[in-house]
Amino acid sequence: MKRFARLQEIRRLDPVADAHEIYRLSAAFEFPWDYTRALELALFRTYAVPSIGRLLAETAELTDRTQKRYDDTALLLDTVMEHGFAADQARTAIRRINQMHHAYDISDEDMRYVLSTFVVMPRRWIDAYGWRRLSRHEVVATTEYYRTFGRHLGIPGIPETYEEFEDLLNAYETAHFGWDERSRQVSDATLDLMASWYPGPLAPLLRTATLALLDEPLLRAFRYEAPRESTTALVRRVVRTRGRLVRLLPPRRAPHFARQNWEVRSYPDGYRPAGLGTWPVPGLGGCPVRHTHAPAADASE
Repeated sequence: MKRFARLQEIRRLDPVADAHEIYRLSAAFEFPWDYTRALELALFRTYAVPSIGRLLAETAELTDRTQKRYDDTALLLDTVMEHGFAADQARTAIRRINQMHHAYDISDEDMRYVLSTFVVMPRRWIDAYGWRRLSRHEVVATTEYYRTFGRHLGIPGIPETYEEFEDLLNAYETAHFGWDERSRQVSDATLDLMASWYPGPLAPLLRTATLALLDEPLLRAFRYEAPRESTTALVRRVVRTRGRLVRLLPPRRAPHFARQNWEVRSYPDGYRPAGLGTWPVPGLGGCPVRHTHAPAADASE
């Protein structure tokens, strides 16, 4: 298979009718590493909205159980991408996401903003650091895929085009990014988690590298000291170089899903989508402070 053969395959598909298949080819074959990194950094954008960051801090999921929350989020989202919306596994994953969201008082505006980060941030990352830019087919298909996902989550007023999603994201961040101590705690916990994936002596380096990939509005919202300009330039140059090197490699012949990522560590003996996530305590009216967890599953579906 030639390097651009899969892109040609993508262009033969309909970006609306075949949105899931195009998204799967793009995310699991063409850019699995890039989608993972882009969506990791998208997490920080959601924390910088105080209403979202405070809620995440109150649940303690991203401060006390950061690895598990990271894993559950990645695996639930990836289950839908791997199997498609009609599959039993995907329906179970979406049901679990809805059960968790419905336990809290989350505004429609915040839900639309979070959805917009899934549409916009991968394109921005891949266009800056990927081995090629996303094609228009992929941009349209990704937009349609997440529009469908949003409808399954009951989000009203979903934008219709990528450009509308990007406008929403930009306007929401301008209006809502701001300092909040609890949001900073969630961001710090996520930075610590990412550093923990590497040998201890590398932790400060990894933290600095992550900060170098955040833009100025994010750094300002969290009151992080920006890395030196030379450091930021070096980190971004290294990531761009990685993309150029990937371009020289033969195309991936097998899909790579989130469950195969070495950063996902909570389920060495397997998992079931129905067992992922948090479980509100019955009778507490969706109180976001007290949660329990389902027993660990012993096999993946």
